[in-house]
Amino acid sequence: MDRIDAMKVFIAALDEGSLAGAGRLLGRSPAAVSRAVAFLEQQAGAQLLHRTTRSIRLSETGERYANICRRLLADLQELEAVGAGEQAAPRGTLTITAPPISGEEILRPIVDAFIAAFPAVSVNLVLLSRGANLVEEGIDIALRILDLPDSAMTAIRVGGEVRTVVAASPRYLSQHPRIDEPGDLASHSIIACTDFGRESWVFPPAKGGSVSRSVQFRPRLTVNSVRAALGAAVGGLGVTRLFTYHVAERVQDGSLELLLRDAEPPPRPVNLVMPQGRSNVPKVRAFLDFAVPRLRADFARLSGELGVKRS
Repeated sequence: MDRIDAMKVFIAALDEGSLAGAGRLLGRSPAAVSRAVAFLEQQAGAQLLHRTTRSIRLSETGERYANICRRLLADLQELEAVGAGEQAAPRGTLTITAPPISGEEILRPIVDAFIAAFPAVSVNLVLLSRGANLVEEGIDIALRILDLPDSAMTAIRVGGEVRTVVAASPRYLSQHPRIDEPGDLASHSIIACTDFGRESWVFPPAKGGSVSRSVQFRPRLTVNSVRAALGAAVGGLGVTRLFTYHVAERVQDGSLELLLRDAEPPPRPVNLVMPQGRSNVPKVRAFLDFAVPRLRADFARLSGELGVKRS
């Protein structure tokens, strides 16, 4: 049995909600549809669908398998378009993931403009605070703020580097003891954002030292949202730790002040990441050409607003 054809049957069953629905859509008998799904399960070595007389439901393995199938079938469709001489017109659905704040405030306006410029491309923008498995989850491009040891991925640097900074409002600072070194934080009201440390923050060694400095604390407020941490800090509740682009505008308007500038960890690079070979797909290539210069300008602007020296 042809595996690509079986994948098409499998995806049709998911989209129609039943094996019978896939049969009606494709003009095939229920037995033929069942054989196609069974063939894929045999190839995968795992059950992909939980079946009842009225419905189907993906297994855990089936969810990952379905994502990859959709992506492979979309790529095949694009390859056929290239062969037909249509490569100049990117088309299809582009799936992009990013952290929530950078996705909403930096990437989404670029996506809006891209959609307007390329009417044959749709975008699925997935905002996640966790790292996604790009291959298993069918993601074309990820915006990531970290070093990339994974050689199976291609990365494009999009400009400036992001610093991890400590900040508090002038009102809070005027009412509490000075913060001159990381250890001083232990006696302060801490607003902990889960992505930046719930019970401790680690800082580089002091000048001339070799041991990292870890500050333990019991936070007054713990949140899993950057916006919540930022709002609490601006409101004077305490000291928080976030990325530079989270706080840039608030530092510019004077509602937050940066602290411990000499104790900041090394900055992290900002990259667009994709599986190797993905940049050759027309819709991906079009987005990279469109988005990279705009992202570089945005991150450079945010870094410049906080007085970052860029090499």
